[in-house]
Amino acid sequence: GQVAQFAAAGKETKKKSLAEIAMSYGYIYVAQVAMGANQAQTLKAIAEAEAYHGPSLIIGYAPCEMHSIKGGMMHCQEEMKKAVDCGYWNLFRYNPAEENSFTLDSKEPKGGYRDFLMNEARYSRLTREFPDRAGELFERNEESAKARYEHLLKLVEMYKD
Repeated sequence: GQVAQFAAAGKETKKKSLAEIAMSYGYIYVAQVAMGANQAQTLKAIAEAEAYHGPSLIIGYAPCEMHSIKGGMMHCQEEMKKAVDCGYWNLFRYNPAEENSFTLDSKEPKGGYRDFLMNEARYSRLTREFPDRAGELFERNEESAKARYEHLLKLVEMYKD
């Protein structure tokens, strides 16, 4: 649903999970973090990645100037928290050296997904230019986020030893 350079009417394809691609190798430490949402989880992931004897990948959610957050970049820490709270971005750690190697640090989404999207111009712009399409794409985006969280819950079970 975001307006992008080659998707002026809103991006339809979902994003690839770089984290899961890396996890599939089975020997790479992987974490998804958002410092503004959970500073302790971010620091724990950095410490674990540094201590891990092998390749490590930390993927951080960080709003940028191009997202055009309402109120400006001085609100990017709050934007990170909103992204995690509504389920847009999930926090987790995968440590192949641990017995239970996958830890989901995000809680179940609280709601407010569409409010989060509307706080960024890359999404809200679509509602002005293609309002019907925006509604459809935002609904699919939110459903996809719910499915992602459910998938992560399954990974917790799958990676239990």
